Amino acid sequence: MSDIKVPEMGESVTEGTILRWVVAEGEAVQQGDVLLELETDKVNLEVSAESSGLLETRLRQEGDTVQVGEVIGRIRTGDAAGSTTGSASGSLGEEQAPAPSAPPAAQGAPAAALPSSPKSAEAASPPPAESGDAAAKASPAARKLARERGVELGSVPTGDPIGRVYPNDVKSFAEGGSAAQGQPAPQQPAPPASQPPAPPKAPAQAPSAADPLKPVERQRMSRRRQTIAKRLVEAQQTAAMLTTFNEVDMTAILDVRKRRKDAFKQKYEVNLGFMSFFTKAVVGALKAFPAVNAEIDGDDVVYKKFYDIGIAVSAKEGLVVPVVRDADRLGFAEIERKIGELAGKARSNQLALSDLQGGTFTITNGGVFGSLLSTPILNAPQVGILGMHKIQLRPVAIDEERMENRPMMYIALSYDHRIIDGSEAVSFLVKVKELLEDPESLLIES
Repeated sequence: MSDIKVPEMGESVTEGTILRWVVAEGEAVQQGDVLLELETDKVNLEVSAESSGLLETRLRQEGDTVQVGEVIGRIRTGDAAGSTTGSASGSLGEEQAPAPSAPPAAQGAPAAALPSSPKSAEAASPPPAESGDAAAKASPAARKLARERGVELGSVPTGDPIGRVYPNDVKSFAEGGSAAQGQPAPQQPAPPASQPPAPPKAPAQAPSAADPLKPVERQRMSRRRQTIAKRLVEAQQTAAMLTTFNEVDMTAILDVRKRRKDAFKQKYEVNLGFMSFFTKAVVGALKAFPAVNAEIDGDDVVYKKFYDIGIAVSAKEGLVVPVVRDADRLGFAEIERKIGELAGKARSNQLALSDLQGGTFTITNGGVFGSLLSTPILNAPQVGILGMHKIQLRPVAIDEERMENRPMMYIALSYDHRIIDGSEAVSFLVKVKELLEDPESLLIES
């Protein structure tokens, strides 16, 4: 027998949600086959079989939250698995075989006469009879639990569409609770005459009837969306967050891209985009204002002497921020290539936890969706985030007499006022503006 355990999923990740099982109970698997997909706060990952055999039971179901190291299923290995046909009606081995039928007297015994512990129950009387149909539809774990608790599988209600009985159904039935999926609980024997009957519970109020002319759809938030919501609220509640704005004349950058993009693409096999310019400008400004590249740790300020820049990417499952490592040591082509790789991995749900951890500053580009102006929220524990926006032609005063239409972009810096003063934040943003409007300076400053 081989246990299927939730694997280690990286730093600070202690639990996940079973997104889907790939293999059904009773199905044969080979070592290395994908058994299920787990959803975590940051990425999704696949759990593979560590040995070949038969998936005997799935202890946890889709949608369940599971902890690292928890056993969530079992694979039957060795000769027992080889003798199994792979179908639910095949030979199940000695451990899985249904218990022998109990005598009629045992079946009619009241629940109050049963011993209190499972072990004593097995010793006192044989387990109740299990009908062939009920036993065939019950999972191995459910059959074992039913034998231990003296429960007849045929009387256990279940919410499974095909009538399959799971351990939770048996446990709920044995404890006198409601069955899964809202099915009615079995009637319990009357209490002894010496005890007054318990008052009936008030029925739950039925939900108000929905207006058929105003349909709604309710969906559970994914684990990633829940985490995004939680962390964004925490950032606003724990940081003294302010936002300052400026605007950048993009004329010089557009001119460089127009003149150099074909040669750049031919030499490096990657497009010359805007993100490399902004990443280089941010690195140059961070070197001039180290507090924006820091973080708060208790009563200490941790100044980081490296520049790992997070690039916010919108994926189907929600916003993720993969990190470009050592951006100060990379050239324009290397930055563009790395951002392209990370964005592709994010949209195909192939990011590793190492791609998301340890950023020192974040850049987010709402301009790709047409945003003209916004106030980005901090990506804690970072204390600064730069927001890019849409490039739009606007009339700009060149001097006292001349006006020209120029490609302008609003930029926004959200920062934690606990360690960054307003003057420092404004100066940081001015530095970014100056570097972007003079692209040649990026080769020196960054």
